[in-house]
Amino acid sequence: MSTITLPELPYAKDALEPHISAETLEYHHDKHHAAYVNKLNELLPGSGLEDKTLPEIIKATAKDDSKQTMFNQAAQVWNHTFYWNCMTPKNGGGEPTGDLKAKIEEDFGSYDKFREEFKNAATSQFGSGWAWLVADKVGGKLSIAKTGNADTPLAHDQVAVLTCDVWEHAYYIDYRNRRPDYVDTFLDKLVNWDYANAKYKGQDAGVEE
Repeated sequence: MSTITLPELPYAKDALEPHISAETLEYHHDKHHAAYVNKLNELLPGSGLEDKTLPEIIKATAKDDSKQTMFNQAAQVWNHTFYWNCMTPKNGGGEPTGDLKAKIEEDFGSYDKFREEFKNAATSQFGSGWAWLVADKVGGKLSIAKTGNADTPLAHDQVAVLTCDVWEHAYYIDYRNRRPDYVDTFLDKLVNWDYANAKYKGQDAGVEE
């Protein structure tokens, strides 16, 4: 039986300061993310999914009402791992780079329009959830999506390119109830465009697909 493990952060806990504090990452990664991993491992024995990969578990449970608890844990493990990689302490945020720059301009009209739509999705998601830049598997067209709670593009046969976690535990220590300020900081200071480019191209950039 395979065991789902908690991945290490791709940077030190204080690496994103002053934008996201070490205290936030300690709670978010070491407590919240770890709890999803631990709960999933508790649920796997006897499920028939013991030897599946994390994406396979997500896809197998997404539309099965009897396995929603397992889906929630598995999807949150995957979403969080993806989110950590979407941020970088070095030259993060701002205008996109690489192939994504041209593709964003093609599909949204401009980076500013993409930024507006992404921020709107992140700030208008009611309660807990995620804002995503996703790509169609056929044709690669980019679009903005938002998902509630643990829902994830993997469950909808979409390619995840970029995400911002808008659960309160992602930002409340540092920003209190100012979610728009957190989203601005994510977009302007933290986005890892190298990672987003790699995901758009279908390369392995740290998250198993």
